[in-house]
Amino acid sequence: MELSDRVAVVTGGASGIGRAMAGRFIAEGARGVMIADINATLAEKVAAELGEPAMGSGCDVSVEDELGAVISQAQDVFGDIDLFCANAGIASGQGVDAPDEVWERMLAVNLHAHVLAARRLLPGWLERGEGYFLTTASAAGLVTQIGDAPYAVTKHAAVAFAEWLAVTYGGRGVRVSCLCPMGVDTPLVRTGLDAGGEQGLGARVVAAAGELLAPERVAADVVDALREERFLILPHPEVLEFLRRKSSDYDRWIAGMQRLQAHVAGPAQ
Repeated sequence: MELSDRVAVVTGGASGIGRAMAGRFIAEGARGVMIADINATLAEKVAAELGEPAMGSGCDVSVEDELGAVISQAQDVFGDIDLFCANAGIASGQGVDAPDEVWERMLAVNLHAHVLAARRLLPGWLERGEGYFLTTASAAGLVTQIGDAPYAVTKHAAVAFAEWLAVTYGGRGVRVSCLCPMGVDTPLVRTGLDAGGEQGLGARVVAAAGELLAPERVAADVVDALREERFLILPHPEVLEFLRRKSSDYDRWIAGMQRLQAHVAGPAQ
């Protein structure tokens, strides 16, 4: 998909990868970019900074009525939505003992919000014979995330849902891409690094595993992948090798990840 004269919605669009994608889409000639974020004030501020054709709106993506309202608003202002970026995501820094409400919130934002968006957009896309769904998952969705069980589980689920969409609707004009970076210099990662202790374990693993990329670098990779209509977007190409090792010898891969956890967490963990 070429982005010129296209309309995009970017959730979690007020910071990090989402903001970088919104800015890059505008630079590519998009007709309209809706920046949706749980922080409405920041979404509107970022849209003002990026200028036309950006528009900002507050939205909790896990709430069907709020997500539907943002989609309707984008359609009313810009016309049919060509690209939906399910980019909003949260982490917990917790393990199996994370409270039920943490698990439920992570599932709602990192997975169910994607289902809600697809449910709303697919009828129109199938009628038109085209549409593009971009999932921001994570390398954690292909391998795992040491130190954050809810994040690893929900990102695996996000990848699985993106795969299902691609398989089910790819023959009817709906394209799907799945973005799976490792460390990106975003508020989410920085918060984890600042947390320290068990809470910051996942962020420390990410920082130790590879280069911490600028969001703008990731956005450039996204644009290239959309143009080529590639499913898997890997700003860190080494993730593909990790995935190959995992699939070829699961026990060896788990043993290696156990060593990595021990190395990063230290004997106290």
